[in-house]
Amino acid sequence: MPARLPGVDTLGDLAGKRVLVRSDLNVPIDGTKILDDGRIRASVPQVQALRDAGAKLVVCAHLGRPKGGPDPRYSLAPVAARLGELLGTDVPLVTDLSSYDGSADVALLENVRFEPGETSKDDAERASYADRLAALADLYVDDAFGAVHRKHASVYDVARRLPHAAGALVAHEVEVLDRLTTDPQRPYVVVLGGSKVSDKLAVIESLLPKVDRLLVGGGMCFTFLAAQGHDVGDSLLEADQVGACRRFLETGKVLLPTDVVVAAEVSADADPKVVAADAIPAGQKGLDIGPDSVAEFAAALADARTVFWNGPMGVFELAPFAAGTRGVAEAIAGLGEQALTVVGGGDSAAAVRALGVDETRFGHISTGGGASLEYLEGKSLPGLAVLLED
Repeated sequence: MPARLPGVDTLGDLAGKRVLVRSDLNVPIDGTKILDDGRIRASVPQVQALRDAGAKLVVCAHLGRPKGGPDPRYSLAPVAARLGELLGTDVPLVTDLSSYDGSADVALLENVRFEPGETSKDDAERASYADRLAALADLYVDDAFGAVHRKHASVYDVARRLPHAAGALVAHEVEVLDRLTTDPQRPYVVVLGGSKVSDKLAVIESLLPKVDRLLVGGGMCFTFLAAQGHDVGDSLLEADQVGACRRFLETGKVLLPTDVVVAAEVSADADPKVVAADAIPAGQKGLDIGPDSVAEFAAALADARTVFWNGPMGVFELAPFAAGTRGVAEAIAGLGEQALTVVGGGDSAAAVRALGVDETRFGHISTGGGASLEYLEGKSLPGLAVLLED
C-alpha cells in the first residue's frame, strides 16, 4: 500500500501553470437534475486550492458507463453548471480537446468515457488519448479516489506523462483506510450490506481475520441465512456463494438479522410485513432488516472504537424499506468521537444523504465505493501505484 503519496506541495510554484485535475464527479442524474451532489462538493476544496495558488485548471471526470461514444444521458453539462455554482465562477464544458484555448480559470472536459481510449484494454489506444489529455497541461493532480482502482487513461496513463501528485481528497482517503488496516482501535466492527455476497467476497476474506464483529444486512444476508439452512422465499440468493458464507459463519464473528421486512414486490406501494429471518414466507422477498435486527446491530456497535460500513441494509430508496438503513446509520453516527466511523462510499454515502442523516456525525465518508473495498482487500490500485513513480 502507498505509505506516502506525493502531495500537491511537491509540484512547486503553481502560479501560471496549467493543471489537469482528475476529479470524481460521477453523480446520479435524472435527465439534467443532479440527485446527489456529494462528490461534486467533495471535489471543490482541491480545485479551489489550486485556483488560489494561481493555476489554470482543466478538470476531467467520467459519468456512468456510456457505450462506445457520446451519449447525452451521460453528459457532464449539469455537473459543469453545479461545479460553477459551488466555485462562484463560470465553468465551460469542453467537448473538443483540440479547440480548447485554455482561457478559462476552470474548465471541465466532457465525459472522458465518451472516448474509447479512456477505458481501452489496448495500451496504445489508451496512450493515444492520454497524450491528448497531457497536451492540455503542465502538471497532473489525481483527486478522484473513486477511480484509482481503474487502469484508465485519465487515471493511469496521463500520470506517466506529466509531473504528478495526489490531491488532498485522495491523500485523506488513503490515510483513513490505512487506519482501518493498520492496528485499528478495538472493538473493530464492520457493517456490510448491498445486494450480493459475490461483490464483497474478497473484502470479507480480507477483513474477517482483523475484525471483532461483522454485521451483515442487505440483499447479501439472505445467502448467509440460506447457509444456516433457512428458506429465504423469493429473496435474492446466490446459491454458488452458500459454501463461502457457511465458512464465514464458522468464525463466530458474523451477526445476521433476526427479523426482516418482506413484500411480494419491490415497490413504494408494497404491503410490507416484518417476519422472523428464519420464517420468510414463500413468494415473499426480503427487502430490509427488521426493527429487532436494527436494535441488535446497534447493541453490537455500542462499544465500537472503529467502524467501517459499506452497503445499505435494504432498498433504502423506497420508504417501506428504508428504516433498517436509517437505523444502522443513526447507530453508527451516534458513536460520535468514541470511534473512527468510516462510511465506505457508493450507496452507503448516498443513503446517508438521502435519509437525512447529518454527514458531519461520521468520521469520514469515502467518495470511492469499489476503490475503498479493493484498498481494504490489499490490492495494488493502478491510480495510486502510478503516483509513486518518478
